[in-house]
Amino acid sequence: MPERPSAPSAGRQGALQECHDTLFNAPIGVFTSTSDGRFLSVNPAYAKMYGYDSPEELVASVSDISSQIYARPDDRTSYFQLFDNTEAVVNYESRHKRKDGSIFWTSESVHLVRDDDGRVNHLQGFTQDITQRKEADEERQRLQSQLIQAQKMESVGRLAGGVAHDFNNMLGVILGYAELALCETAPGLKLHRHLQQILRAADHSAELTRQLLAFARQQSVVLRVVDLNETVEGMLKMLRRLIGEDINLAWLPGKGLWPVKIDPSQIDQILANLCVNARDAIIGNGRITIETDNQTLDKGYCASHLGAIAGDYVQLTVRDNGCGMDGQTLEKLFDPFFTTKEIGKGTGLGLSTVYGIVKQNHGYVEVQSDPGKNSEFIIFFPRHQGEVVEQAVAPPAVELAPSGEETILLVEDEQMILDLTTTMLERLGYTVLAASSPGEALRLAEQCRGGIDLLITDVVMPEMNGRELVEQLRPGQPAMKWLYMSGYTADIISSQGVLDEGVSFIQKPFPLNALAKKVREVLDRRENR
Repeated sequence: MPERPSAPSAGRQGALQECHDTLFNAPIGVFTSTSDGRFLSVNPAYAKMYGYDSPEELVASVSDISSQIYARPDDRTSYFQLFDNTEAVVNYESRHKRKDGSIFWTSESVHLVRDDDGRVNHLQGFTQDITQRKEADEERQRLQSQLIQAQKMESVGRLAGGVAHDFNNMLGVILGYAELALCETAPGLKLHRHLQQILRAADHSAELTRQLLAFARQQSVVLRVVDLNETVEGMLKMLRRLIGEDINLAWLPGKGLWPVKIDPSQIDQILANLCVNARDAIIGNGRITIETDNQTLDKGYCASHLGAIAGDYVQLTVRDNGCGMDGQTLEKLFDPFFTTKEIGKGTGLGLSTVYGIVKQNHGYVEVQSDPGKNSEFIIFFPRHQGEVVEQAVAPPAVELAPSGEETILLVEDEQMILDLTTTMLERLGYTVLAASSPGEALRLAEQCRGGIDLLITDVVMPEMNGRELVEQLRPGQPAMKWLYMSGYTADIISSQGVLDEGVSFIQKPFPLNALAKKVREVLDRRENR
């Protein structure tokens, strides 16, 4: 211990001793100890705090404070070093051990007691159990971290949606003109093969933008009430091909599963992404388990899981026995473009897509994993409480692009998309009135003597949006039908990415055949939508 040239004043020393004597019978823990780590005395509250029946038992049992009281002996060494610059250490926080070995947090205030020659005679201190406060602080920090993560994901989602929207427009031009050129090129020519490669690359890029939109919760979805077991079972054959023969895929469907309302294609996206992620985490042979069950989340669960809302859910679990993940990886798991795979092996959008889909459907996702152990993704979809209506089976797709002779008013503020879509529609036989703004569209409609059969309009435009344009045109064109097009479903025609009831919509970028089918479908309907 450090030496001092002179002892503290008798008055100050006496005051400290008087304070110590007064508190000895108080509920706070009080102790005196030697500098080499032995107790001289403790009060009853101190003995009780550490799990001993009496002060005498504690003093007799503890021969080395550093190893028997401190959870980490270095903590006592650290606070002793503080006495190099002070006579007292206040509110020193560390973890201590009880008699039974259990760990708890304490706050110690300790001062040195010197003899008349200035040498350290002993230490006197007060100890408080602050375990509850430390646990509350840790929980507050955890919730704060989760909140910051949620805000970050929301911000990145908005950015991703904006980028995907602009990128979709350019991809639409690439896809459209490559497809038109392919139709005019003989299959045997080298140019035909080159155009096919352009289409494949553009299709792949379009898939990436769809994943971005899924993460941003801006992709178009059509909700259906489904049995999750039936939807998963329809995917199993494809999933087994996806993960390979060396990995066993186990399917454990829950009984009496509640219905959920979701776009079935989104379940396909979730399962494909999670199973591919699980496959990549497994070295050699392994096992992936898909499980469903009914689950009710109570307020206790939601209090410790930020973002979860109490209620009834259908649980979808995907579990693997792969390499697991550490805490640092788990923190970034759903960040777009974050990946632990080698360069060129993944886009980093798979789990971001899963996160976006779950949030869009008002669900919750929990991940449990440890390095070297299995990983488990647990997804909760809200139980559908309404009436379950049988869904009609869709008719088989028509191979040839249907055409027509009607008059179409096309409104698009991106000139390249306007030119391309005009060319596509004219190729199909329609008469097209092309407008680059809502104002121009209104002027063309006034000049059209034969009437407009169909309005195809972008959703988000200068001057007014697509829905407002429809309302402006309807009085003068009572027989007109309308079709919205966009890179994403803006709130103008949707609620949180879910298409409003009865809305006719086609998502950019779209190939010629998809446009032809959608136009014909809308024109052949009896009612306007």
